[in-house]
Amino acid sequence: MADTKPYRIQSITDIHRLMGLSKPHHPLIGIIDVSGLKNGSGINAVIFDLYVVSLKRGCDKLLYGQQKYDFDEGLMAFMSPGQILRGEEGGIPPNLEGWMLFIHPDFLWGTSLAQKIKKYEYFDYSVNEALFLSDKEENLINDIVENIKNEYHANIDKFSQDIIISHLETLLNYAERFYGRQFITRKITNHQILDRLEKLLSDYFNNDDLVTKGLPTVQYISDNLNVSPSYLRSLLKTLTGQSTQQYIHDKLIEKAKEKLSTTDLSVGEIAYELGFEHLQSFSKLFKSKVKESPLEFRARFN
Repeated sequence: MADTKPYRIQSITDIHRLMGLSKPHHPLIGIIDVSGLKNGSGINAVIFDLYVVSLKRGCDKLLYGQQKYDFDEGLMAFMSPGQILRGEEGGIPPNLEGWMLFIHPDFLWGTSLAQKIKKYEYFDYSVNEALFLSDKEENLINDIVENIKNEYHANIDKFSQDIIISHLETLLNYAERFYGRQFITRKITNHQILDRLEKLLSDYFNNDDLVTKGLPTVQYISDNLNVSPSYLRSLLKTLTGQSTQQYIHDKLIEKAKEKLSTTDLSVGEIAYELGFEHLQSFSKLFKSKVKESPLEFRARFN
């Protein structure tokens, strides 16, 4: 019976040892061809203390965290240090193809990527938010990965790290571009998320939730839409130009305008019904959005 406790992988050497591979060419960065992997380690879940970038096909039995995903198409997935990769019963799929790129955080020290890598939000996406690639995009990514592999397989010198970092930045920038394309081209899926978001906020604002719970948090919205906060933020930025918080506030202001123009409630009563503890906070947000105070807005309807 396979061990259910996650096995922690702290280095490239750990990966090679676990997978029965020869000694790695570089201690801090490595690329593994997953098509040659065999079952038999008895380990069903691993925690990587590394950044992981993968491109896989035919991988319908893997889970990231607790989420299952079908890898029938060429998909890229990204993991930050500390995330869990789980397998299902049956071990490694026999038709698995692709590669996994492992980057130890120490490899990034003193380079342009040390802090910049944190801006790539897709490292925090869930597996159901993986990146679909066209054949052309997949070939481009594979070429970059091949360049990285060739560089660390060659004689390591004072230029090697800078060259590899440059290739990594190119790969991550392309991934960010392709995610932007995916948000736009996968319209049905993404518009369904927006439709569900609209309904979720409408229902929330039309009952007593604002009074009893206050303004909905980004985490609450993400949990109810079954997407990660970072993915929702990126999706909204691409499709609406707004962050999730800005989107929530805009919908809240629409509700405030409705109450100011169609009811006799005082501004304080409206602020309370919209979940604000302090009138000043409501008035400040309203004026920042509408460019006039709640009373000035109401005066235009009297």
